[in-house]
Amino acid sequence: MLVTMASDRSAVRHDPLEVRLLYFEGCPNWEVARDRLRRALELQGLDQDVLCVVKVATPEEAEAVGFRGSPTILVDGRDPFGGDTPASGAFACRIYETPAGRDGAPSVGQLVAALRR
Repeated sequence: MLVTMASDRSAVRHDPLEVRLLYFEGCPNWEVARDRLRRALELQGLDQDVLCVVKVATPEEAEAVGFRGSPTILVDGRDPFGGDTPASGAFACRIYETPAGRDGAPSVGQLVAALRR
């Protein structure tokens, strides 16, 4: 990955970015996560086409794609909110710790920070 330093001292990406939003049908939070991701991409001046929304339908798919509950967000294949927790393949709603408290999706600010890494 090629990174240069901008005048505001934040990293500027020059390589393709891949953002995946994984969810299961019936998840009440995946659309909120999608909308917040779109806003974060916009704030970073990134093309909306880097966002790939993936419906996970089976436990086997869940294991294969690194699903940690719905919604799971992967940036370049890594879960910026999951630490080193292994993928469980569980079809459960995921809860995120945000500055405003627990929520079903990361805040826009948290997503902006995740996209900068």
